[in-house]
Amino acid sequence: MTRKNQVKREIIRYIFLFIGSILAAVGLEIFLIPNNIIDGGIVGISIIASYLSKLPLSLFIVGLNIPFLFLGYKQIGKTFVFSSLFSIVSLSVWVQVFHAIPGLTSDVLLASVFGGIVLGIGVGIIIRYGGSLDGTEMVAIIVNKQTVFSVGEVVMFFNIFILSSAGLVFGWDRAMYSLIAYFIAYKVIDITLEGLDEAKAAFIISEKAEEIAEAITARLGRGVTFLEGKGGFSKNEKKILYSVVTRLEVSKLKSIIYDKDENAFVTINDVSDVMGGKHKKRAIH
Repeated sequence: MTRKNQVKREIIRYIFLFIGSILAAVGLEIFLIPNNIIDGGIVGISIIASYLSKLPLSLFIVGLNIPFLFLGYKQIGKTFVFSSLFSIVSLSVWVQVFHAIPGLTSDVLLASVFGGIVLGIGVGIIIRYGGSLDGTEMVAIIVNKQTVFSVGEVVMFFNIFILSSAGLVFGWDRAMYSLIAYFIAYKVIDITLEGLDEAKAAFIISEKAEEIAEAITARLGRGVTFLEGKGGFSKNEKKILYSVVTRLEVSKLKSIIYDKDENAFVTINDVSDVMGGKHKKRAIH
């Protein structure tokens, strides 16, 4: 990659980090915070600290994340930390800007749902483009390297503690609404990261492997790889097809397979990322 392309790619990446921070600030200040609903992680702690101390939320978002950014720089890498620092500072600025704007709704359920959606899109964009708004994620990555606990388990432990604290400060009904918002944001982050064209890998065992492969290539435009296998019970040589399609193409793939061979054995699994080949998926980093 040329120097010019690298610079262009970095500029685009930081533009999306900036957009993600704006959306996250909208989710927080326009929907969640006016209704005493919190997010998880450092942002959630910052909301509670700001409420109790009456100090600006932006001050806590930056201040509480600094120690974790230092840890991340030592353990994870400077690119991730600089991207995260940019996102966190941008979020703190926009939180301050939107603080002067009244909340869009006083209906707590609507605020939880739409706040979770907007926040999830914003955080998802930031993660997709190599940043983070939450220092607990950096701790989770470090703990994961040194223990048997996964990143998700460590983050969940932190958030259970934080959401429980929200119950003590804002009331248990607000803690439950916060849990709804957190769950929605979590799912929306997944969709933002993977997209609606999330990749699926299909393994197909059939006596008509050649015909199925031709049909997949012709009708879906997807590449197919032949693998050699042997039946564990029959000991017969078998051809195994491997192909990657999008989630929206799974139904058509099944139709193609069973049009050719109703007795085909098929397994379909999630794929976290795809590069190269005939499966075009946008590069993000």
